[in-house]
Amino acid sequence: MRFRRRKRRLFYGWYVLAASFIVLFLSGGSRFALGVMVKPMEADLGWSRGAISSAVFVNLVVYALSTFITGSLYDRYGPKWIIVGSTLCFSAGHALLATASSLWQLYLYFGVLNAAGLAGVTVTLFGSLIGNWFERRRGLAVSLAFAGTCIGQFALVPFLSDLTAVYGWRTANLWIAGVCLVVNLSLTFWIIRGNPDALGLQPYGRHDLAPSDPGPASGSASSGRAARPAPAGPRDLSLAEAMRSRSLWLFTIALFACGSADFLVNYHLVPMVTDYGLSEGVAANMLAWLGLLSLAGILVAGPLADKIGNKIPIALTFVLRLALFVMLIFSKGPAPFWIFSLGFGFTLLVAAPLTTTLIGDLYGVTHIGFITAFVNTVHTFGGGLGALMGGVVHDHTQDYDLAFLVSAGLAAVAVVCSLLIRERRHLPSGSTVEGNVSRP
Repeated sequence: MRFRRRKRRLFYGWYVLAASFIVLFLSGGSRFALGVMVKPMEADLGWSRGAISSAVFVNLVVYALSTFITGSLYDRYGPKWIIVGSTLCFSAGHALLATASSLWQLYLYFGVLNAAGLAGVTVTLFGSLIGNWFERRRGLAVSLAFAGTCIGQFALVPFLSDLTAVYGWRTANLWIAGVCLVVNLSLTFWIIRGNPDALGLQPYGRHDLAPSDPGPASGSASSGRAARPAPAGPRDLSLAEAMRSRSLWLFTIALFACGSADFLVNYHLVPMVTDYGLSEGVAANMLAWLGLLSLAGILVAGPLADKIGNKIPIALTFVLRLALFVMLIFSKGPAPFWIFSLGFGFTLLVAAPLTTTLIGDLYGVTHIGFITAFVNTVHTFGGGLGALMGGVVHDHTQDYDLAFLVSAGLAAVAVVCSLLIRERRHLPSGSTVEGNVSRP
């Protein structure tokens, strides 16, 4: 008898994951490009650091609101046209930024247009996308996709820094616009699909075949299903229902603190380090290694969350951040800056994959895009305030110590909030489903 079972094809979700990795590589690497352009813009156009930080604040507020919209549209229509439209806006924002000569243009091109586009090509949407394709090893799969952001920052920040130094910040923005436009649209039309059902597949790891059933004999998606339906679980919660639970608000406060520190550091690390006499190349390498170390963080966080839950890894990242900010207040120089960059980098994206897995565990996956968009909106709004705070504090005090002190305090609050989350499945009001669940 010849082979009764042919070699199985690679699950299509892995192709979706690879395409997501590449999109996040580009958006993650270019997102913080402005951090290496702050001083060139200051020198070229005479803008203050506070004024440029104000544009970052506008960018992040618009981005936060846009993620809320793209999350809702994703739940209804899927990812294809959202990614296409977002890429067009994102690339147009960078291309037009290359022509900017007035602050209002910086606010419009970078603050509004770029931000609206970024919402559909960053971790918020792709976390939900990968979550649809993987049921088993979801934490690992999301972490692998998000690794694109880390490696992109590591690879592209030094490149963009050198490009800016040699050809200017305008050329660097044109390069970002062109490459992102071509690559993102190609991957979206050829590879990315929003749901396994569209290809007659099931999410990776879903076991809905009877143990004695050898599986479908043909390519039909419906043949070979178990005769016995799986036992009904608790109904998934909507955003309005989830907002009645204390856990969602505790997690939201923690993400506000997370975002504030993330964008304070990513947009002000290079200017701060060069203020203390280090070269722009060294400063860009610190930002790049910060991004690479975030890869280690998410590769540890995803599998660890699969084993012990989400809230403990999240809380530990804030403990580390608290220690790093306190260190930087009292000690500055090449060694402390490197320690801070590497340590903070390890914590940078830990919460990103865990946001998707925690919300899925607490409230189900039906409305995961909308709920994730809500908490990430707060995260990014906090980021806008953190970036603005850094610029304003520097303009008034000529250093960042007060901003670091505020960030240390927020990290302490986030530790407490993370530990108080009830990491169990939450039920709709009045539900009596039994199991490892809890009511909001």
